[in-house]
Amino acid sequence: MIIAPHKDLSETGGYVINALAVPPTRSEVLMTFEVPAHGAKPVSRIRQKNEETIIKAAEDEFARHGYKGTSMNTIAQNAGLPKANLHYYFTNKLGLYVAVLSNIIELWDSTFNTLTAEDDPTEALTRYIRAKMEFSRRQPQASRIFAMEVISGGECLTEYFNQDYRAWFQGRAGVFQAWIDAGKMDPVDPVHLIFLLWGSTQHYADFATQICRVTGRTKLTKQDMEDAGDNLIRIILKGCGLKPAI
Repeated sequence: MIIAPHKDLSETGGYVINALAVPPTRSEVLMTFEVPAHGAKPVSRIRQKNEETIIKAAEDEFARHGYKGTSMNTIAQNAGLPKANLHYYFTNKLGLYVAVLSNIIELWDSTFNTLTAEDDPTEALTRYIRAKMEFSRRQPQASRIFAMEVISGGECLTEYFNQDYRAWFQGRAGVFQAWIDAGKMDPVDPVHLIFLLWGSTQHYADFATQICRVTGRTKLTKQDMEDAGDNLIRIILKGCGLKPAI
């Protein structure tokens, strides 16, 4: 039995937690979860464009109304497509929900894949933090949906968090370890450093309401996000024994 995520931007900084959707079966949840950054096959340009349009409309609906309160009909209307076309790409709501999760994961992970042992860690981490902050600025709703899925147990991410994912993660941590072994940065735990990078950058999407209330802003601007990114760069890089260029 699955507790489906239910999120609403009007409450608790982005979510309503205590609502249950009709539970999908286990076989429905464990559908193929493809993340191109982990080696999945690319799709055609036309299909990619249509799926991106649908996923954007779905992000808005899932973030506003949660899984239970979102209908495929409303998503189709907001995407400007006949409902039949929507079902051609995504046969059911759960499949579309998983695609929304997969989309934001692909953006995050493909950026993380650009880090190599040959890179200068100061330059590489600066680029990565800026890229993650830009994702939080441009796609905060997708980040919130992912956060609440994980908080609610991550049942729809079971296929994603598999052995291949763990191997991929260990490979990414290996880049940090190579920097440490080469004397390019201080000996910090790569795993916890990655958690810090992820959590700190996604915080500005997931808890934007809290940040705005504390700082007296109505919303976070592009400049706010750039300033926050600069501070994260200083804090994280100095903690790694690196000298930020800013």
